[in-house]
Amino acid sequence: MDREKLQRAIILLSGGLDSATLLALVHSRGHDCHALSFNYGQRHKGELAAASRVARAIGVVEHVVIDIDLGQFGNSALTADIDVPKHETVEDIGEGIPVTYVPARNTVFLSLGLAFAESRGARHIFIGVNALDYSGYPDCRPEFIEAFQRVANLGTKAATESGQQISIEAPLVDMTKADIIAMGSGLGVDYSLTTSCYDPIGEYACGRCDACLLRQKGFQENGLEDPIRYKKTGDIPTSTD
Repeated sequence: MDREKLQRAIILLSGGLDSATLLALVHSRGHDCHALSFNYGQRHKGELAAASRVARAIGVVEHVVIDIDLGQFGNSALTADIDVPKHETVEDIGEGIPVTYVPARNTVFLSLGLAFAESRGARHIFIGVNALDYSGYPDCRPEFIEAFQRVANLGTKAATESGQQISIEAPLVDMTKADIIAMGSGLGVDYSLTTSCYDPIGEYACGRCDACLLRQKGFQENGLEDPIRYKKTGDIPTSTD
């Protein structure tokens, strides 16, 4: 296989801080990055504009946005008329799988990423899932990623005809939000371009959903100010207390 194909990589890019850090990391390793984002019926569609900003800032070969309507299935606060849970602190986030879980979302995203990889001759697919500071989603766990990689290499032409294995890589999976932000800061990620909020209010993040609270905690643990604006203060938050 030629070196160009070995270096070609698909990045699942949401526009959040994890995927922005992931893109910067993969780019720094010398990969030719092809970014893939999804307009899937999410209430926080501002993440697509954030993904576009991040892709331009870090640099990609192409940025493709796929329209799929997971909202037609409902059953998630991100795609249906269900309230997004709000809390005052990270410690208030409950156990178990929250209502913000979108059924089979990462399975769908990785499947489309796999199709994109086959069409581009890419042998690497990167996803920014995180199993430490996350909200209890089952499709963010290392065992899920490992299982999907087995599926990918059972069901692709390249793997079955010529043994060209596709690698599903999740380099952030064992990192905390603080670790991810520290690494991204070192890579020069401009986090003001990103968004994480599940329930934004205009241009402001709500500051109280799980994603906002975990993001704020990560910046605080690095002694940094989060450069995005939050509705609960109208400015950059300094505390989740």
